[in-house]
Amino acid sequence: MDPLVVLHEDHEIVVVDKPAGLLSVPGRGDHLADCLLTRLQVAFPTALLVHRLDRDTSGVLVFGLTPHAQRNLSMQFEKRSTKKTYVARLEGRMEEKSGTVDLPLIVDWENRPRQMVCHDTGKQAVTDWRVLKVSDDDTRVRLSPKSGRTHQLRVHMQALGHPILGDPLYAKGAAREDYDRMMLHSEELRINHPDSGRGMSFRAKAPF
Repeated sequence: MDPLVVLHEDHEIVVVDKPAGLLSVPGRGDHLADCLLTRLQVAFPTALLVHRLDRDTSGVLVFGLTPHAQRNLSMQFEKRSTKKTYVARLEGRMEEKSGTVDLPLIVDWENRPRQMVCHDTGKQAVTDWRVLKVSDDDTRVRLSPKSGRTHQLRVHMQALGHPILGDPLYAKGAAREDYDRMMLHSEELRINHPDSGRGMSFRAKAPF
């Protein structure tokens, strides 16, 4: 079991670096009971969920320690006043240096939990991306989602023709099988403190 990596704690919030492969909250069934929230509540019994990361994604997550903090932070995420940046490694070489993906997303009901692009009934999803480094057969990028749709970064990168390496749902062949984890990490989260209102930024270096 990975030890908890606490990045910040005070009377209202606790911020942690979630490991890849761990659910943010319990899933259905006893086999999915282990999750970051239940582990965190051992050390912080009043911890409350505010947002989540996919099981295969690592990185910065904030939890409220009071109902007030949970409500305040949830509203910040709902109003998109928070700022999140991710680092990812993608299959192939990206020729352009930066860009924006604006493709609406909806659940692919026949292949849940997969999501898909749907211009008719999908919800708006926007992702800014910028290349950090290009090697022979993969590209390291920084991703800044402007919306918070399920699997947004994963589907948007696949739509560009450069799926995230190690992605069990959207990558294929060697791009999926040659990696022991999905190469997606929540690197930085900026919020306003629910008590003081002061802007705060939390970072966790990508482990890949």
